[in-house]
Amino acid sequence: MKIVFFETEKWECDILQHLCGEAEIAFCEKRLDARSAAVYLDADVISTFVHSTLDRETLDPFSRLKFITTRSTGVDHIDLEYCRTKAIPVSNVPTYGGTTVAEHVFALLLAISHHIPEAINRTRRGDFSQAGLRGFDLQNKTLGVIGTGHIGKRVAEIARGFRMEVMAYDPAPDEVFARQAGLSYVDWQTLLTQSDCITLHVPGGVGTRHMISGEAFSRMKKGVILINTARGSVVDVKALLRALAEGRVAAAGLDVLPEEPSIREEAELLRSFFSQEHDLETLLADHLLLRMRNVIITPHSAFNTTEAVEKILRTTAGNIQGFLHGKLQNVVT
Repeated sequence: MKIVFFETEKWECDILQHLCGEAEIAFCEKRLDARSAAVYLDADVISTFVHSTLDRETLDPFSRLKFITTRSTGVDHIDLEYCRTKAIPVSNVPTYGGTTVAEHVFALLLAISHHIPEAINRTRRGDFSQAGLRGFDLQNKTLGVIGTGHIGKRVAEIARGFRMEVMAYDPAPDEVFARQAGLSYVDWQTLLTQSDCITLHVPGGVGTRHMISGEAFSRMKKGVILINTARGSVVDVKALLRALAEGRVAAAGLDVLPEEPSIREEAELLRSFFSQEHDLETLLADHLLLRMRNVIITPHSAFNTTEAVEKILRTTAGNIQGFLHGKLQNVVT
């Protein structure tokens, strides 16, 4: 039984080797795609993070593949239908960073509300002027939370600590939590039109692609703040650029971008310009966002705390042990 972990760093390898016991394990620092897979086609089990592409083209050459465990909650990077047809179970890490990602939401929101990046850059240059640094209080502002899973709920709880008004949209509202946390579930249009700040906590995939579109931006309150720590595909970045240019969106805090893997690996950037796999206009829009003063972008690092990463590794190792002993856990398909 051969297990291959992709997208790994040295310190992760040591922990995973220990947690997985005597199994035959290989580690690859690259993300899994059709090119990097070639050396590991004899794998029985593969594990990746979200930057890998587990589509039919990538998975088909694995002649012995029996199990996939992703070191993430999201599974939109995996062709689940293909896995179902091949009877390959897929497990994930259903919860690991509710508090972790929620705290990052407020790191982004506070950085925007107090102009923290500009203030830091200015003082490093020896400029202690106050011009252009006037911010706003979070207290009494209305936060719209889209998606109230583990992360969305923790965001709502933290927001109440800032004395914000909180409204939420979710197809399956949790009214018990709403009463406990002091938030109100509202319809889609109400959330868009009445929120001062909007934060996204929905999974990626076809069902949420461009959920925040030009039409959605047109309904938002002028000067709204948008925070996205979910998936880049949830926001139409070209529509976001227009909304920023028009002042409909005053600022954005983003931990994810649609073409993030291409931007992340600059060595592949030129190749992506000539590949139908990537949307050139979206790629260029991502790069424009990176250079805007009223947009703060972090490198998909909202999850990255010691506590959260250790839980990811422990859960992943548990998923593998469960598979090896015929007791699958955290199965998504």
